[in-house]
Amino acid sequence: MKQAVDYAEVASGLLKLDAETEINRVTAAIRTQVSRELRRQGAVVAISGGIDSSVTAALCSRALGPDRVLGLMMPERDSSSETARLSRLLADAFGIRTAFENITPILESVGCYRRQEEAYRSVVPDYGPGWQAKIVLPSVTENDGFRFFSLVTRSPDGEELATRLDADTYLQILAATNFKQRVRKMLEYYHADRNNYAVAGTPNRLEYDQGFFVKLGDGAADLKPIAHLYKTQVYQLASALGVPEEIRSRPPTTDTYSMPQSQEEFYFSLPYAAMDVCLYAKNHGVPGSKVAAMLDLEPEQIARVFADIDQKRRTTRYQHLAPTLVDSVPEVGPAFAEKR
Repeated sequence: MKQAVDYAEVASGLLKLDAETEINRVTAAIRTQVSRELRRQGAVVAISGGIDSSVTAALCSRALGPDRVLGLMMPERDSSSETARLSRLLADAFGIRTAFENITPILESVGCYRRQEEAYRSVVPDYGPGWQAKIVLPSVTENDGFRFFSLVTRSPDGEELATRLDADTYLQILAATNFKQRVRKMLEYYHADRNNYAVAGTPNRLEYDQGFFVKLGDGAADLKPIAHLYKTQVYQLASALGVPEEIRSRPPTTDTYSMPQSQEEFYFSLPYAAMDVCLYAKNHGVPGSKVAAMLDLEPEQIARVFADIDQKRRTTRYQHLAPTLVDSVPEVGPAFAEKR
């Protein structure tokens, strides 16, 4: 895919914020939500060295005070070696307390890695110790047909192989991998409960809108302070908040599989800045031809991106839904909540 324009520059111009005004607005909301609505004394934020968790932690620190924010680091055997170091860099920059949980033993006990590797071996029989893997999706702009996930493996001698996945194998890999997000959320709520804190989720608007989260995993939280912000705007706030440059310049990754994997190749098919432009355009009725000119892509390619946005909204709607009931049950009213 050609890229004759700077997507980040285009997105920054389109999605420019008054960063300080927005920071003040969000931090005021966090204070109200945590103290008055949730009746908690602080916030737990799972920090990974990524931009979204870093900005969420920085906003909570400014809103509540660093002594009332707990940054929870939860690496596992497939995490990047940079994850813990950058998480510590973030915590030191904002003076927040931290807790460390290596979740590898828990994941081993529930068979996360075993179940993943069983699925890998069903399509790559030689997969074994010393191998690495990830799953990828073809670019939506380069493919107008039905897209299939592929398993990319790397042998100990460095040979890489891409193998198309059938639906059952893909779903087993996904289900096993989702243990990681759900175990992390379990530990977030443990630390939240013991401190009488709320859990702050970290999705940006692109992830929230497009269902790029695990239900009852990283999708679960008591508040989501940046879910209304496009990722481009998250970077703008990061700069204003003083998030360390090393974190701000780090390419977004999933940090989930044993091979390095970008969010682009796993889910979005375009760099985040281009996706921000497309999502904004979709939300505001901007014609695809105008978006194509902005991004130096063909109108047909933008049409595919728009269709993919709609498709992801349909297929991930389940992830946003609350449990279904046979009969409606009134929620706890404000008067009763006050009495409690």
